[in-house]
Amino acid sequence: MANDFPIAAFLDALDEPAMLIEGTAVTSANASARALFGAGIEGNDIRLAIRHPRALEFILPGRDGDLELTGIGSLERPWQLRLRRVGKTLLFLQLIDRAAAHSAEKMRVDFVANASHELRTPLSVILGYAESLEDGAVDPKDCGRFGGVIRGEAKRMLRIIEDLMSLSRIEADRFVAATDRVAVAHVIRSAVDNNSAMAAKCGCHIHVQVEDGLPPVAGDYPQLLQLVDNLISNALRYACGDRDCTIEVSAAVERQQVRIIVRDNGPGIAREHLPRLTERFYRADPARSRDSGGTGLGLAIVKHIVERHRGLLAIDSIVGEGTTVTVRLPIARL
Repeated sequence: MANDFPIAAFLDALDEPAMLIEGTAVTSANASARALFGAGIEGNDIRLAIRHPRALEFILPGRDGDLELTGIGSLERPWQLRLRRVGKTLLFLQLIDRAAAHSAEKMRVDFVANASHELRTPLSVILGYAESLEDGAVDPKDCGRFGGVIRGEAKRMLRIIEDLMSLSRIEADRFVAATDRVAVAHVIRSAVDNNSAMAAKCGCHIHVQVEDGLPPVAGDYPQLLQLVDNLISNALRYACGDRDCTIEVSAAVERQQVRIIVRDNGPGIAREHLPRLTERFYRADPARSRDSGGTGLGLAIVKHIVERHRGLLAIDSIVGEGTTVTVRLPIARL
């Protein structure tokens, strides 16, 4: 009975475009192939369906093989074209969409390039000052200042490495649901305490408002602490300027979720930057970010922690008025 099953059903079980070719005629095509090449592809010549010269040069000889190419369906869309002989007369053709793989590879290459750049900058400063000290060409009165610069740049490199390691750990756990019952009020108090020295140095006030009886969330305490800590430290770095600055941290229940908000009344962020703020090493103001000690990874870490906790993240900002970051986390089940 299995031999009586229509071959079209097997082709339609494949998500990617696939077809059978006999000679130069398309004898059968699945729904994805018909959507890509047209509903009338079956029964027609393959040369009328696929008009890509490289693809036809590969298909017409009828040999098994694989080919990477772009330009089918849209100009830049990448595919892997796979050919396999079926019996004596049929040729099985499948197009595997490589867009996701190419995008992932581009992200990896960009990440390595950005990380290398971010580490190279402080390393170049350290080497320059260290060589001056080694050559003895520095006034003894300036040795302390040179040492301070080296120490500061080394600490900056250490923060970048620590943030990269945090991202790696969070990504490794992204498919593992966090199941501990975490008290958000305790997380917020600890994060505020962690940032109290920076707030005092900036002359910034942190106002906390946590709803009474707040239920626990299902989470990983160290990661949630890092999340709130990053949001508060970001607000301190980028919102506190010449004028008095207030950072409001609040938490309340909202539709079976705990909503955490960190709001500042700083200079705000232009709208065009908002969609990219959670990208690794993206900075709306690169010079200010580096001067303030930021690594460019804080919001990327926040995003990955929220995703790992099956939560939602929203960033709203108005230039001249301030920025509001909202995180929603599922309440822990009883």
